[in-house]
This record gives sequence, C-alpha cells and structure tokens, in this order.
Amino acid sequence: MDGKMHACALTSLHETDPFTLSAYVLSLQHIKAPDAKGRLTVLLDAISTGCKLVAMLVRKADVKDVMGLAGSSNVHGEDQKQLDIVANEAFKNLLRRSGQCAVLVTEEEDEPIFIDEAHRGQYCVVFDPLDGSSNIECGVSIGTIFGIYRVNDGSSGSLADPGSEMVAAGYCMYGSMTYMMLSVGAGVAGFTLDPNLGEFVLTHPSLSIPPQGKIYSINDANMSQWDEATRKYVEECNSGKPVAFSHRYVGSMVADVHRTLLYGGIFM
Repeated sequence: MDGKMHACALTSLHETDPFTLSAYVLSLQHIKAPDAKGRLTVLLDAISTGCKLVAMLVRKADVKDVMGLAGSSNVHGEDQKQLDIVANEAFKNLLRRSGQCAVLVTEEEDEPIFIDEAHRGQYCVVFDPLDGSSNIECGVSIGTIFGIYRVNDGSSGSLADPGSEMVAAGYCMYGSMTYMMLSVGAGVAGFTLDPNLGEFVLTHPSLSIPPQGKIYSINDANMSQWDEATRKYVEECNSGKPVAFSHRYVGSMVADVHRTLLYGGIFM
C-alpha cells in the first residue's frame, strides 16, 4: 500500500470507527482490571474535557482579550496571564465535579486543595493548567501537564510520593493541532482532538522515544547553574564528536518534550 492509499485508509477508519480516549481507557481497564469501577476513566474524562475547553480558549484568546497579565504571580514567582487563571479555574471545577479527587495540586496556587468529604474520591491530581503561557502572543505551542496518584484513604500522603507511583500521567499540547499524550502504565498512546467529533481520537497507538536522537534541548541562559557533568555533555553535543547534534529549544516544556518523544534526543 503506497503512502496515499495508507493515508486514505487511516482517514476512513477514523471517520467510520473512531477509537476515542474513553474507549481506549475502558479497553485497558477490561484487560488489566476487569473488576474496576471506572473511576479513573471518569477522572480522565474530566481532564480531557478541561483540555478541550482550554484548546478553545487558546484559539480565541486574542479575540476574548485574555492574553494579558493578570497582575499576580504563581507559586514559582512567575507572572500569571489571565488565561492561566481561567484555565486553572476550569480544571479545578471539572476535577471537583468528577467526584474522583481527594486532593488537587496546581502550579497556579501555593497550597494543595483538599476536596470536601461529601465529594471526595480516591485520587490526587497534580497539574499545570497552562505551561508556556508566556509564549502565547507569538503563537508558540503551549500545553497542560497532569499526573494522577491514588490516595486510598483520602489523605494527603501521596503529595510526597515519587513520580513512579503515578497511576496515570500525560500532557495536552495546543498548537497547529491539539494532541494528548497519555500513559496509564502500559506505554504511551497519543490522541488528536478531532474538531468535528469534539473527541480525542487515538492516532499514535504505541509511542516510544527513538533510541538514537540527534537533538538536545536545554536553556543555555542557565549555563552558570549547570553542574560539571551537564556542562561537559553539552560541550560534547556542540562539538559534533562523536555524533553531530542539533540544538532546539522552544521554551515551552510541552512542545520541547513532544518533539523529543517523537524524534528522539534529550530534554534537560
């Protein structure tokens, strides 16, 4: 099958039998945890709804005049954009309403948000509602980052757990297309938001970073803070020996990580 025929076959398949994000998660649940009650599916559906909402806001940000500074800063001392605050509120509302969360931790607020007992669930969600928003005026891809921990007793114990304890993690990138990359412990799958269906559709069934990449991504402005090993590694990349590397740095973590995932290399 040549390239054109293959593309037509994929297009036809996505139009007649779209494998949505919810269907993907439910299929994994059926295989790996057939007795599960679908709580994680409900939570991921709330996150995907938030991503669709933010994607719409990003497309209309200039028209709706929400691109400017909000006059406040986040926990890292970064100036908040109006869009940061709107996106943060949207995710908080959706996650609360899902009934699946015990704790929310957002980059836009100093303290964890504990869900009241009447609506408390079994998960802790950590998220950055809009990473890279400082680049929005120039049209650079920005995104949402999220991770999910299980909190069996509804306590805050998971706030100190390592990333290896996450039950799911991913990001959504808002650019020329809206992509969601997701792992629920069974590799990485990629989904593209179909604007006609209004759903994330599976387009990258099994993603893995290429073993040999030739792109390194790092902010050279922080060179004075690097340790000696990092400095020597970057010097080696720049020297072209033994392998010639290209330096690519967007300044939006989601965009840099997405490129690295697809093309290989390293993001530091």
